[in-house]
Amino acid sequence: MNAIQPADQNDAIFEVSDSNGGYDHAGRETPLVREYLGILERRKWVILSIVALALLAGLVITLMMTPQYTATSRIEISRQDQRVTNIEGLEEGDRRFDQEFYDTQYELLEARSVAERVARELRLANNFAFFEAHGFEAESTPWLGSEDIAASREDLETRRRVSVGLLLGNVAISPIPRSALVDISYTSANSTLSAQISNEWGEQFMADSMDRRFESTADARETLEKRLAEMRLRVEESQTQLVNYANEKGIVVIDKVEQDGRTVASPTLVQLDLQSMNQALLEATEQRVQLQARARAAGGTNADLVNNSTINALRQQRSAAEAEYARLMVQFEPGYPAARALEVQIEELGQAISREESRVRGSTQADYQAALARENDLRGKVAALTERLNTQERDRIQYNIYQNEVDTNRELYDGLLQRYKEIGVAGVSASYISLVDQAQVPGGPSSPNLPLNLLVALFGGLAVAGAAVFALEQFEEGIRDPSQIAPLTGLPLLGVIPATPNDDDVIDLVQDPKSDVSEAYLTVRSNLALATSSGLPRVLMVTSTRPAEGKSTTGFAIASVLARTGKRVVMIDADMRSPSAHKLLELPNEKGFSNILAGQTDPDSVIQQTEFEGLSLISAGGIPPSAAELLSGDQTKELFAALGGRFDHVIVDAPPLLGLADAPLLAQAVDGVAFVIEARGVAARGINNALDRLRSGKAPLVGAIFTKFEGSGLEGYGYGYGYGYGYGRDRDDD
Repeated sequence: MNAIQPADQNDAIFEVSDSNGGYDHAGRETPLVREYLGILERRKWVILSIVALALLAGLVITLMMTPQYTATSRIEISRQDQRVTNIEGLEEGDRRFDQEFYDTQYELLEARSVAERVARELRLANNFAFFEAHGFEAESTPWLGSEDIAASREDLETRRRVSVGLLLGNVAISPIPRSALVDISYTSANSTLSAQISNEWGEQFMADSMDRRFESTADARETLEKRLAEMRLRVEESQTQLVNYANEKGIVVIDKVEQDGRTVASPTLVQLDLQSMNQALLEATEQRVQLQARARAAGGTNADLVNNSTINALRQQRSAAEAEYARLMVQFEPGYPAARALEVQIEELGQAISREESRVRGSTQADYQAALARENDLRGKVAALTERLNTQERDRIQYNIYQNEVDTNRELYDGLLQRYKEIGVAGVSASYISLVDQAQVPGGPSSPNLPLNLLVALFGGLAVAGAAVFALEQFEEGIRDPSQIAPLTGLPLLGVIPATPNDDDVIDLVQDPKSDVSEAYLTVRSNLALATSSGLPRVLMVTSTRPAEGKSTTGFAIASVLARTGKRVVMIDADMRSPSAHKLLELPNEKGFSNILAGQTDPDSVIQQTEFEGLSLISAGGIPPSAAELLSGDQTKELFAALGGRFDHVIVDAPPLLGLADAPLLAQAVDGVAFVIEARGVAARGINNALDRLRSGKAPLVGAIFTKFEGSGLEGYGYGYGYGYGYGRDRDDD
């Protein structure tokens, strides 16, 4: 929104405030957008020219380009090998969700090694059609030579190197998103050759992958062979140390118990002997205890007597005889022969039982003594073996150290040997790369693509045009926007005058109350009325930094606007070096301002009435030898005072400031100075240099008028623009 504040010589008449970054509350474009639109409007021919040249260049280049043919084959890179064996190789077999693996494969597809294999397999170094398909001609390429003449070694090597470079430069690897598929495309001017190279690229990539796998396995096998030889020597040395130490210490190992390849128990001969001897001692002791118990029971009923079969049989016979004898005694007398015979038999059986019991008792005692002697003998042997085992156990400490070293070396050797055998068959697997689609000979060229090239040329032209416009805007040091005037010059802005297509139309536009130019100068007139405490300056000088900034037009426009309001206004053309006001109003310039100052005439005789009511003109008159000398006296101030008494306002069209002393001298005789600044004209530092000259002379500066502004949306600048421009006319007719 616009805000108007009372102004003095150091404050702006108004200021434009915007906080919406593009559009104000009413939906109108803000100054930033208007500035960009203004830039486009001013530089449209530059932009259109660059874009047109870019499109023309794109068209010409496209028509001159050699048709290129692109053939595409498709392969699949599996996440996991299809193994024939269950033996793992050197690389991790499971590659699921391994993006690093796929990125590596994509880079390997574009590796120089694959290109060299393709060039070697297809013999491209000797294929002249291949080089012709990439723009090489035998006549202009010395190393290409001729098909009829054998190439030298240097030329052949150059061909190989160039062919590999051409392959790498024209192949394209395109992974299919979210899949294991990869497209291999090759582009050249020969359609058949493109298809052949595309297919061969996939084949050679698979072969290269297999070769790299076997090469890595071969290196591993060679390394393992060296390590196996070293470990074999270490195993032999450790075993030799173990055997020599066992022989030296008399350690005889009968059997070894192993677990997971390591010796966990190794009983010696002494241990086994002691174990057997101790077992025999236990048995002898048990036997001696039993015999001792039987010997103590001799003379009474004991188990040996009860369990003796001979004694039991004799006792049974005696019992049977006694039973028979008792039966006979029932019937016969003791002297009965049969009874007598039984009595004798019973007596003999009793004697036999006594003899047998005596023999059994004597045998038990002998067995006891024999068992006791055997027990003592075994106990002595066990003690001797125990002493020997204790000595041997001390020697077993070092023996176990040697044994552990043997086990460790043998375990390492077995592990290396197993890995060596596995690597030999680890590569026996189906390739994880497979061909899905072979490349077909393309039916039409893939480039040049005229619509695409024109689109690229269009965007390129727009980019270059943008850069050119940016550079032009940066190198243009003039003030481009009305909002820059107050910060850069320190002058308040009196108004913004739009540019006109033709300077000859300015008078008509000023006289047309409905024109934008007329509205702009009405705004200037309104702001001038607020410029000082006494209102619009009675004697107002209009000047600028250099010629052709719209100074004279502005002076006439202000005088014309004032005259339309019923004021009596006289305009003085004080630019005696280059008079122009009389031309603007189509009046003669026989005598004028210079003649008055020179004392050759009086003001009444040179005042000319214009065709505009209330507006008079004093032309510049003849060009004096030194205009600065005429202005140095008091006659200028006296003239302005005299005219101020006869007219309501005096408008002085002063010469420009740059390099001249006229304007600072005139400024000392006026009530106010309006400074005209051309949009995108003089650099800000030049304007400030001119203003410094006025300020050093204490000129009464009232503000700046911004002329020839080509921006859009002028209603954003100056009081009354949003309401006044176009007021009273149909906007749709603009």
